[in-house]
Amino acid sequence: MQFDSFKNQLLPYLYLMFNENVSDYLLNASNWQEEMQLLRDILIDCNLREEWKWKQPCYTFDGNSVVIIGAFKHNVRLGFFKGALLADTENILSKPGENSHHTRQLVFTSIDEIQKLKNLIRQYVFEAVEIEKAGLQIPSVHPAKQNYPEELNIIFLEDKNFEQAFNALTPGGQRAYLLFFNAAKQSATKTNRIKKYHQRILMGKGINDCVCGLSKRKPNCDGSHKQLKKPLPF
Repeated sequence: MQFDSFKNQLLPYLYLMFNENVSDYLLNASNWQEEMQLLRDILIDCNLREEWKWKQPCYTFDGNSVVIIGAFKHNVRLGFFKGALLADTENILSKPGENSHHTRQLVFTSIDEIQKLKNLIRQYVFEAVEIEKAGLQIPSVHPAKQNYPEELNIIFLEDKNFEQAFNALTPGGQRAYLLFFNAAKQSATKTNRIKKYHQRILMGKGINDCVCGLSKRKPNCDGSHKQLKKPLPF
């Protein structure tokens, strides 16, 4: 009876610690289930709040996202949203992509790798929490500091409405377009890419935003436009 009474008192706190959607996700995970559960235990032990964001287990402090668990085909990853501010004294963090400015990640391929780094993971998480407590922010890389392709500048001269629409996009939206345009090696290809997204930019849409109105993950595109009989012209 005493145990039942203690368990009943403890249940509300357990529900606060563990998110039901995350529990269901881990229970039904076909890959990296054990690894993700261990990472979950470590993060809960760091007094982070467990939430379900972007269909992934996410851990927050005072309403701010700190780390996220992601399962991929060949590994499981622990991503730090402000990882660029971490000291990373052990040099174990990596960038998710070449152009990643904010996030850094730890990549694991076995339960043993996580076990060996348990203490370091806690250390990095606590440092990330202190960053949130201090209100530190990562300076934005303004698109103006990136290279505007000459082909884009030429179109700006010809079409001021287009230039105004491009400048009205968020810094992240501008940066995504610039990366895509500049990735083309040939001038003609750059021009074709700009023209292809001309109408989308005039609409104030980012490169990955929904323009058909059917997406269930707005503002992002989820591929719902593929069901349209007539493809979108932009």
